[in-house]
Amino acid sequence: MKIWVDADSCPRKIREIISRAAKKRQVSTVFVADRILPLPSSPHIVQIQVEKGEGSTDRYIAAHIQSGDLAITRDVPLAYELAHLGGIVLDDSGNVFTKDNVGERLSARNFMRSLREGGVQPEVTKPLEVKDLVLFANSFDRELTRMQGGE
Repeated sequence: MKIWVDADSCPRKIREIISRAAKKRQVSTVFVADRILPLPSSPHIVQIQVEKGEGSTDRYIAAHIQSGDLAITRDVPLAYELAHLGGIVLDDSGNVFTKDNVGERLSARNFMRSLREGGVQPEVTKPLEVKDLVLFANSFDRELTRMQGGE
């Protein structure tokens, strides 16, 4: 089992939660981004820097994820692809995406995008709050426990 992190847009506090868990549980964790990120030193944490460009991080993760791996991303199209490749996917709010439920989320995302592009609804990205961090940490811990055979 490996953890893959779409680190280009992953908030710092979420990266910290993931890093602490990787060290504590000794799980191989790969942060993929188009730039160097400040990450703790650990034999369980690796950073892959991909070339800058639309989708380069997504393509790298999709090419390397294996069935049963855990991925963290807020990119819904990537979540869709990874879930269909056999990955378990979490977003930074702690929502779990599987191949059974991610299609609905992708449809909703595409609909909202079409509204924004049509000028109907402005794009709003709210900052992470403490409750969001708690929701993510709890969901992340639950998935790691399940994946490591502790459920």
